[in-house]
Amino acid sequence: MLIGISARHGHLSAKTQRRIQEKISKLLKFHNRLTSLEVTVDLEDANQPEVEIRATIEKAGDLVATNSAPEVVSAVEGAERKMKQQIIKFKDKQIQHRSNPAKYGAVPESFAAEMN
Repeated sequence: MLIGISARHGHLSAKTQRRIQEKISKLLKFHNRLTSLEVTVDLEDANQPEVEIRATIEKAGDLVATNSAPEVVSAVEGAERKMKQQIIKFKDKQIQHRSNPAKYGAVPESFAAEMN
């Protein structure tokens, strides 16, 4: 699992990078096929830094969450919450798709009642 942290238009201190790493690593428990997480912090507007988190899921693609806030860490927390919601929703869709009974030949009761 790769976690990359980069900054545009500025520099992040080692302490800030460690805090970001701690926050982002929590996302690993929501999907076992996460292959990489990339965090990009845009410091162009010093009063409102923007954070983008890009999660790559094996055999599925990328999910992206962005957030901006007055402080870098709070922007990371907001983007992390958004990414968590996206990962959970994506995983729920996978589970629902796999458990589709119509796909395996089962006929819904309401449809079977109409046929009789």
